[in-house]
Amino acid sequence: MYELTIELNTNNKIPLYEQIYNFIKNEIKNGNIPCKAKLPSTRSLATHLAVSRSTVDLAYAQLVSEGYIEAEPYRGYYVSEITLLYDQGSSEKEAAKEKTVPKEKDGIDFSPWGIDLSSFPYNAWRKISRALLSIDNKELFAPCHYKGEYGLRLEISRYLYEARGVKCVPEHIILGAGNEYLLAMINQLFCTRPMIAMESPTYTQAFHVFRQNGNTIIPIKVDKNGMVVKELMESDAKIAYVMPSHQFPTGVVMPIKRRLQLLEWAMNGTDRYIIEDDYDSEFRYLGKPIPALQSIDRNEKVIYMGTFSKAIAPSIRMSYMVLPQILVEQFEKRTSFYSQTVSKMDQMIVSRFMKEGYFERHLNKMRAVYRNKHDLILSLLKECNGKISISGENSGLHIILTVNNQMSEEKLIAKAKEEGIIIHGISQYYIDKKNVAKSTVLIGFASLSQEEIKTGIAKIRKAWNI
Repeated sequence: MYELTIELNTNNKIPLYEQIYNFIKNEIKNGNIPCKAKLPSTRSLATHLAVSRSTVDLAYAQLVSEGYIEAEPYRGYYVSEITLLYDQGSSEKEAAKEKTVPKEKDGIDFSPWGIDLSSFPYNAWRKISRALLSIDNKELFAPCHYKGEYGLRLEISRYLYEARGVKCVPEHIILGAGNEYLLAMINQLFCTRPMIAMESPTYTQAFHVFRQNGNTIIPIKVDKNGMVVKELMESDAKIAYVMPSHQFPTGVVMPIKRRLQLLEWAMNGTDRYIIEDDYDSEFRYLGKPIPALQSIDRNEKVIYMGTFSKAIAPSIRMSYMVLPQILVEQFEKRTSFYSQTVSKMDQMIVSRFMKEGYFERHLNKMRAVYRNKHDLILSLLKECNGKISISGENSGLHIILTVNNQMSEEKLIAKAKEEGIIIHGISQYYIDKKNVAKSTVLIGFASLSQEEIKTGIAKIRKAWNI
C-alpha cells in the first residue's frame, strides 16, 4: 500500500479535498503510483493528513467518478488500469514530444463519471447539518437500523413513486455505501452463485463485483433497443443486469416492447430476476423521464437500484435497492446481522434534504446546468460536417461519438492527449471483445465549465482534423 505524503496549504483558496484530489491524480498520471496499487483507506489518510474523513472521502469519490481509482468492496481503493494512458516511459521520442506540446495544467478531462461539484448545495447542507447537531439528540449517535434509517427510506419510497413510478414501501428498501456494496449483498440472497447476464458493453464496476464474488458472467450483445433478449433466452442465466432507462455506456433507452420481453423472460423461469440499475435517470433532455422497468413489473421479478452519487455528490457513498417481497424475506434471514454501512448522520441529512424540498430544487437546478452544457457541446460538434456520428444524447451526463476519419480508438485518444485532452474509449467497457465498436469514444461534460468545453472541443477538432 502506498503511503501518501501530501503538503496541504490551509491558506490556499483551493479546497483541501481538491488539493488531495489533484495530488493523487497527478501522481497517477506521472506514473509515480502504478496501476493496481492500493491507496490508504480514507480513515488512515485523514488521520495522517490531520483533516476530516469527509474531506478525503470527497477527494476519493471524485477520483472514482473520473475513473482514476476503483473502489473494491471489502478491500479498499486501487489505481485503475486507465493509467496506461499516461505511461511516460514508453520511448524517448514520445517523451520529447510531450515536452514540446503545450498543455493545460492538468488537461481537460471529458470523463463520463464526473459531476458539477461547483453546484453542490453547500448552504442547504450546512443548514441541515447545524440543525441536527444543535439539539442534544442521543439517537443521532446510536446504532443504525441494518436496512437504513426508516425516515430516509420513507422519503426515497415517496420520491421513487413520484419520479420513476416505482411502487415500494420503506420495508423493501435497503441502503448501502455504494452500488458495489449492494451488488455484493445481492449474492447473499441466493443459496448458490447465480449465472448473471450482463450487457456488453456495460458498467465494469458491476462486472468486477460479480466476478470477484464467484458469479459466472454471460455477456449479451446490446443493439439499438438494449440487451438482446433472444441471446438472453438462449443462455443459462438466472439474473439479468440491465440499465434500461439509459444504458451505460451506449446511452440506449430500452423501448416498452423490449422491456416486456425482458419481464417475460424473468417470469418464465425459476428463480430468475432482473437487476435494474437506474444510475442517472434524473437527467433527461428530450421528453419526459422514462418510467422504471420496475413500475411495469407485475410479478416482483425486478431488483431496482438507485444512487445519490450523480444527483447529489459521489462522496456521500449512498445507494439503495428495492427488493421484491420474497427477497426481502431472504435478506432478513441471511444478512440482517450485517451492520448498516452508511453513516447515520449522512442518512439523516439526506432525509431532511429530501423532506424539506431541497432535493427537488437541487435536481431542477442541476437539470438546467447540465442541459446548458449538453446543448453547448452538441452545438459545437454539429460543426464537424458529418465527420462524426452522435448517439446517446437524449439523457445522462455523456454522449457517444463515432469518428469517421479513419483513426482507431487508440489513435483518437493519443491524438487528443497530444493537445492536452483526456478522452475515454468505449472498448474498455466491453466484456465480450467480439463486437467492440470501432473509433468510438465517450464525451462526458458534467464536471467541465462551459469555457473548458469550448476549449476542449476546439482542441479535439484540431487533433482529429474534423
